Amino acid sequence: MSRIQCERCLRPQAHCLCPLIPLLNSRTRVLLLQHPSEVRHALNTAKLAALGLSNAQLRVGEVFEDLEELLVVPGYRSALLFPGEGAQPLTAYAEESNEHPWQLVVPDGTWRKASKLLHLNPALAALPRVTLAQVQPSRYRLRKAPAEGALSTLEAVVQALNVLEAPACFDALLKPFDALIEGQISAMGQETYTRNHVR
Repeated sequence: MSRIQCERCLRPQAHCLCPLIPLLNSRTRVLLLQHPSEVRHALNTAKLAALGLSNAQLRVGEVFEDLEELLVVPGYRSALLFPGEGAQPLTAYAEESNEHPWQLVVPDGTWRKASKLLHLNPALAALPRVTLAQVQPSRYRLRKAPAEGALSTLEAVVQALNVLEAPACFDALLKPFDALIEGQISAMGQETYTRNHVR
């Protein structure tokens, strides 16, 4: 017998995160492109980002037929939030600038799956790349990072928005994420968590 799920956050109803999810406005638009393998993942952080930001959109797939339309949004300039050669570090919007705000296009999946999304969608790979100049340590204490400075999708979005829209702060988006992590640790037991995840 399957557990009843919350239709909004997709968590079992007994562990619904909706009361912890804020609804924040941002000048920056966020387009999250999620690999299908992530949809039912217990820590679906792209979904949390989409629910917590009024100016965000979540699309699921491997090949996005309407990608060209998604990338051209009047009043925005699109860039891929993904490290790599030639990626420019994000900086705060200048107060007196006439430049359009960013639409950050964020691939969601493991490094391998995110790279596959870029490979399967040439328009995505062709976007200018932006990255974080300084990466705060990840709060994702349940998974060994594949590389130094690796973040969950939600953490990357929060840190990018904190840089772009300073002094505005988007850390409230991390509340449901922290609750998810604590819930997972609690379910496995402190001893198991300490043995397998604490260095």
